Amino acid sequence: MTWGKTTLFFLQLFWTVHHVTAVHRHDIYPYGMFYGDVTLQEGDDETSEVITLTKPMYFYEASFNILYVATNGIISTQDLPMEKQYVDDGFPTDFPVIAPFLADIDTSKGKGSIFYRQTESPTVLKRAEADVRRGFPDATFTPTHAFIATWENVSAYEELTRSSGPSNRINTFQVVLAYNEKDTYALFLYPEDGLQFFGTRPKESYNVEIELPARVGFTRGELSYFFFSRTEGPYYSVTSNEQSVKNLYQKGNIGEPGVWLFHVGNRNSFQNVVPAQQEAVLTKAPPVLDAVFPDEDYTDPDEDEYSIDPDFQDPTTTEFLEPEDSSLLERLNQEEPLGQSPLQPSVSDPGEFPHPDPRNLPPEDVTQPQRPLPKHAILQVYPNRVKDVPPHPSGGQVFSVEEKVNFDSGVIHYSTDNKETCERFQQQCSQNAHCTDYSTGFCCHCNSGFYGNGRHCLPNGAPHRVNGKVRGTVLVGGTAVQLDSIDLHAYIVVGDGRAYTAISEVPEPVGWALMPVAPIGGLFGWLFALELPNSLNGFSITGAEFTRRADVTFYPGNQRLSIVQTATGLDTQNYLNVDTHLQGSVPFIPPGATVQMEPFKDTYQYYPSLITSSSAREFTVVSAENGAETFTFQVKQNITYRDCSHGHRSGLETQELRMERIFVMYVKEERILRYAITNKIGPLGAGEPEPENVNPCYSGNHDCDTTAQCVPGEGQLFLCQCATGYSGDGRNCYDVDECAEGLSSCGAHSHCVNLPGSHRCQCESGFEFGFDGRTCQDVDECRDQPCHAQALCSNGPGSFQCQCQPGYHGDGFQCQPQNGRPKTQCEHHRDSLQSENGGVPLVGGFIPQCDEEGQYRSQQCHGSTGHCWCVDSRGQERAGTRTPPGTLRMNCDEPGRPKTHCEQHRDSLQSGNGGVPLVGGFIPQCDEEGQYRSQQCHGSTGHCWCVDSRGQERAGTRTPPGTQRMNCDEPVIVAPTQRPETVCERWRASLMQQYGGQPNSQHYLPQCDSSGEFSPVQCYGDSSYCWCVDRNGREVAGTRSQDAVKPACIPTVAPPTMRPLPRPDVTPPPAGTFLLYAQGQQIGVLPLNGTQMDKQRSSVLLALHGSIVVGIDYDCRERKVYWTDLAGRTINRASLEPGSESEIIINTALTSPEGLAVDVARRRLFWVDSTPDKIETANLDGSDRRVLFEKDLVNPRAIIVDSPTGTLYWTDWNREAPKIESSSVDGQNRRILVQDGIGLPNALAYDSTTRQVCWADAGTKRLECISPNGTGRRVLQSNLNYPFSMVSFANHYYYTDWRRDGVIALSRDNQSTDEYLPDQRSHLYGITVAPPHCL
Repeated sequence: MTWGKTTLFFLQLFWTVHHVTAVHRHDIYPYGMFYGDVTLQEGDDETSEVITLTKPMYFYEASFNILYVATNGIISTQDLPMEKQYVDDGFPTDFPVIAPFLADIDTSKGKGSIFYRQTESPTVLKRAEADVRRGFPDATFTPTHAFIATWENVSAYEELTRSSGPSNRINTFQVVLAYNEKDTYALFLYPEDGLQFFGTRPKESYNVEIELPARVGFTRGELSYFFFSRTEGPYYSVTSNEQSVKNLYQKGNIGEPGVWLFHVGNRNSFQNVVPAQQEAVLTKAPPVLDAVFPDEDYTDPDEDEYSIDPDFQDPTTTEFLEPEDSSLLERLNQEEPLGQSPLQPSVSDPGEFPHPDPRNLPPEDVTQPQRPLPKHAILQVYPNRVKDVPPHPSGGQVFSVEEKVNFDSGVIHYSTDNKETCERFQQQCSQNAHCTDYSTGFCCHCNSGFYGNGRHCLPNGAPHRVNGKVRGTVLVGGTAVQLDSIDLHAYIVVGDGRAYTAISEVPEPVGWALMPVAPIGGLFGWLFALELPNSLNGFSITGAEFTRRADVTFYPGNQRLSIVQTATGLDTQNYLNVDTHLQGSVPFIPPGATVQMEPFKDTYQYYPSLITSSSAREFTVVSAENGAETFTFQVKQNITYRDCSHGHRSGLETQELRMERIFVMYVKEERILRYAITNKIGPLGAGEPEPENVNPCYSGNHDCDTTAQCVPGEGQLFLCQCATGYSGDGRNCYDVDECAEGLSSCGAHSHCVNLPGSHRCQCESGFEFGFDGRTCQDVDECRDQPCHAQALCSNGPGSFQCQCQPGYHGDGFQCQPQNGRPKTQCEHHRDSLQSENGGVPLVGGFIPQCDEEGQYRSQQCHGSTGHCWCVDSRGQERAGTRTPPGTLRMNCDEPGRPKTHCEQHRDSLQSGNGGVPLVGGFIPQCDEEGQYRSQQCHGSTGHCWCVDSRGQERAGTRTPPGTQRMNCDEPVIVAPTQRPETVCERWRASLMQQYGGQPNSQHYLPQCDSSGEFSPVQCYGDSSYCWCVDRNGREVAGTRSQDAVKPACIPTVAPPTMRPLPRPDVTPPPAGTFLLYAQGQQIGVLPLNGTQMDKQRSSVLLALHGSIVVGIDYDCRERKVYWTDLAGRTINRASLEPGSESEIIINTALTSPEGLAVDVARRRLFWVDSTPDKIETANLDGSDRRVLFEKDLVNPRAIIVDSPTGTLYWTDWNREAPKIESSSVDGQNRRILVQDGIGLPNALAYDSTTRQVCWADAGTKRLECISPNGTGRRVLQSNLNYPFSMVSFANHYYYTDWRRDGVIALSRDNQSTDEYLPDQRSHLYGITVAPPHCL
């Protein structure tokens, strides 16, 4: 046996064990709809829409912001010409091209797909960084963005004839562009068996059998040369003939066949593309041979099959460079981001995730197995990058989890040497969370009292707000409507799961057409849904960074709308930011139509980093043109987010979201689209419990404050607990000012900013947050070399100083040789201020600026306050030249002029406070000529108005904050809806200025409503010291209280009227028994089915714009409804016959008419007037009016009459001595029925079955009854919210509730409850029952 044969034998054995295979399809970068890819339109010559990069990318030496993907295997940085201008030509092209496989490709009729996306996914970026390091070991490159395009199973263009069919050859390949602010690298990936054709025939080959090999490489395109000429730019070609195309999957240049890496761009200088330098050769493992020594030299029979084309020139590769084995597990290890599960399926089964065997992990780290991802998901993977991660240490070491495979057990073991730990990365956790280390990494968990995913945490029970923009194009009935960054705001009452969404400036017709698209606001309902037992709402899982994409398909028209909503974190106010993009078409809805949607349920499926759901829903469009029409739409959605794979998982697989009330409307006059949805989330298939078994916390029938959490107890018991950051008894909660009370977590060099329920820390000027995101560190301004070249920079805490070197003079920013001259006055002045503090200027102090000659610069500016002014040669300020920060500075080189009236006005207000304007006070704005600017705005209140040349306000021009401002350069036409400032607003502004813009809890500020009128209840600051006022702001006697429950005050001014108005006639109610209830400007009808409220048939009986309907009763004999109008100060009635109009029966000597009762037997009317404190009576037509009682009354509210006995009952909620009284209908036998144990007896009813008087008390929260003789008092319910009025019918009590803004039904035996909440949410007042005949 010769030495050569022995060597050959061992080489053969080596190749048997260790060989290199091409990259597999499932090993290329993840792609497809599941990962959020966009699919290019099918066709032979298609180009994507412009792709705007989130950050620019360098290609060669130039920076580009846009990309285009084309069918024919290329990416370009500019829009492409028609394919015939380049696809059959040679390389290079005359436009910029990145070409993984330039050929005539065809994807029409389902022949393959092309996917693309840009991403900041840590998974992708970490893998790309590792791939670049494999090809360029000496490169220091950390990508921040990536762009991935994948051609999957695409075909070559073929002209089919009768004699030839399709070839069925398909190709799959991929390009990955990884880049940061400096460099760009390109990866071309060609999986095994991914290239089945290597070129395409030209379209104009005239039946000549010719095939052009695919072109692979890069070209810069033509460049400008001189002024009018162009020249060919640099290019780099990888292929030259068919064999070199085949080599794409047979070879590679980073140690793996089929993977090619190139450096394709740099910010500083770049001549041409540089390929990687680690060659890999595809080899085939021969069969294992017996140890037989051949007698002659061994030759490989397959040598020709795997020969490498000698024409393939790659000067960077060596002949036999030993490839490195890169197993899939190692690659997955490189891809796994901080605290996030890998989304790639395992090799063995595309539908499963590899996960450690829990038996081989320490007990405290045993995690639940992950659910397999669905094989066909819809949408994109989590797009947001990891923020505030400290850079890698010098030397380029990457800290990652090292996975080692135990081939005996198949279990993945983790090395903890370089794992991510809390010590290094806890800044990624919320300030209201704690960090926990596990064997494979760390996870963030919200502290007690907060909910979220640990990276973002919010206080339990506190209401939340969402802000964002809506963009996109929506096609409505053939008309494309562009939505250009319009505002979206949502308010969520987390304790009840109520989500209110408003989108402003929505133009017609898309405003009407988007009414059915409640899924836009449905996202916020799911995020903050009321959690039933053993469930979690969306925010508890995703936190504040996720992407939600929904595809909505409408039937029968097959219109399709895509909704993409991206949450980008919490803002400085701790509110969620969500941007919404709409694209597609929706059905046309006639203007003025209404949309009704029934409650429904949706099932959510939970996977690692992915949540999906699919549902179909119905909606009804009611319009004058078409009546009621029912349509259907289907919603498929995916929500992708960052999941922490290291710690304990929630174990959720499915949950059911219940949307119990849905209200949608479009307000044409305001161009506002509104969605209101009540949401609960719970386990799937839990069933509907009996109403009496539902705890009030889960039914929402509790009286906890909106800033409190309802904590369920046993049975019907519950506890109201103020949210974290709030204090109070749970029914009335107030924000805790952590800054004022010293409860903040702010450290040195920072100050505290109070937020609702929380606070944030803000670094002082000259400081910035360190890597931990919490500690303020000094900013070394000297790093940026701000000083003159001949000056020294001295950094100090929060500031820096520039000082000219010896032999030079100046302010440090400009230095000139001294030439032996003495210092000037300005230089002495400047240097003396600097030398007083050891050469460092006093922080916040003014330092004069001198020019090159040492003279005062004509314009001086204060570095801390931002004010600037002109000075004379002695450095003295020139009067009238001072400008505040952010305004246009004076031209100090112009001759001085005397101050104008505006400037004197402005400067007098400023100089009264040391040159600093009074906080909260108005400062007039002057233009460059010193004249009043035509538009003035109050910096504190946000109001703006137009003024004349004297600075006097022009009537009718004032606009409140958030509305469109007037054009003050046009003549003003005062619209009817515009109004001057009200008494309440003027009083409030005056007191605000008196308090210096910062009133404290001891100061009183009038509370005004949206119309500027006095709010009916007034309070001192945030206290519970409250009272009622009339329309002029005067206190109503007997209403002042310091109880936790605010007084039951009724507004005396109707809200503004919106036109056009419906006719004020009666809409016939349905047959049978129904409830009538007063709701401000309308009277509503709620039919009863037995004693059950038929909510679906509720309607409006009368629309009474400009009214405030309070008391209401029904005359069963003549079928007429009677009511009091607090705004009109009238008593009215209307027949229930169709078309009947209301009539006024009393309109004199009424001030605050409230409760009202009809004596059917005696045909008399009784009412209370709460301002003069009287009880009066009259005939039903208003005649024979007389006063029954006008003494010993303070705040009479409810009144009822028991006709059979002729007894009158009324309540007086005098806060000092509340009582319930009775008398005969003629005013005789007046006596007190109840005066102990009551607080705010608003509601009163007579139960004819039990022959008892019953009342509902908003103070004690109880429903009680008592016999007319004062005996048999009993409590029926002790857990009411805020009742206002009540009626008894059969064995039920029905009362209106101010906390729920609805009608609550309660059975006499307290065994069942129900509620009806009208779509229009506002206070409900009186309520009565209207039977079909007198009982």
